[in-house]
Amino acid sequence: MANGPTKNSSGRGQRDLKVKVKTARGRKLSSTLWLQRQLNDPYVKRAQADGFRGRAAYKILEIDDKYRFLVPGARVVDLGCAPGGWCQVAAKRVNVMGERAGKKQGYILGVDLQEMEPLAGVELHQLDFMEDGADDKVKAWLGGKADVVMSDMAASASGHKQTDHLRIIALCEAAAELAFDVLEEGGTFVAKVLAGGAEGTLQHILKQRFKKVSNFKPPASRSDSSEKFVVATGFRG
Repeated sequence: MANGPTKNSSGRGQRDLKVKVKTARGRKLSSTLWLQRQLNDPYVKRAQADGFRGRAAYKILEIDDKYRFLVPGARVVDLGCAPGGWCQVAAKRVNVMGERAGKKQGYILGVDLQEMEPLAGVELHQLDFMEDGADDKVKAWLGGKADVVMSDMAASASGHKQTDHLRIIALCEAAAELAFDVLEEGGTFVAKVLAGGAEGTLQHILKQRFKKVSNFKPPASRSDSSEKFVVATGFRG
């Protein structure tokens, strides 16, 4: 029997397998396009199969595969942690449950504006990180130094690209200020930013406080998104 390509292996056959969503009455076109993208997103399907709470889990997984900061025994602060995908990845890698014999047991503090379902071994708090005194609350909950401060925080989209860019930079700068207060020497800071020009000041500040500052767009980040992640390693203390 010939080993030629099957009918489904052609480009046309693959396109036909995509789910198409009709715009229902009362639903915006943008909502329909989002739903269609979700249904056809391979990372969404992988997250469901792997038991992650969202596709964003693969972003921190890919970032850590490259930079290796989520090590057993690490103390981690996760800002903007809902729905919990980043915490899930970090919990396993820093060994919060002590399941990896012979490895140090880590700790994770997760903070988000939204209430979250509990995660085994992770300390979660509901908090608006931009309110007055929020960073003091985080420091009190942490009760010491951290090895990693990571932020996937994002402001609600306004529909205006430059406004959204400035808002997320403000969140990133606030997260960086916390990192300066709580990181151990040699620690790591990871945060989401949107490309747009205003991140230059943040990059300059980080380069003064860390030995190395990199920008990385993980494969799990959608190609049509302007998001990238700043990864600052080797905190100078």
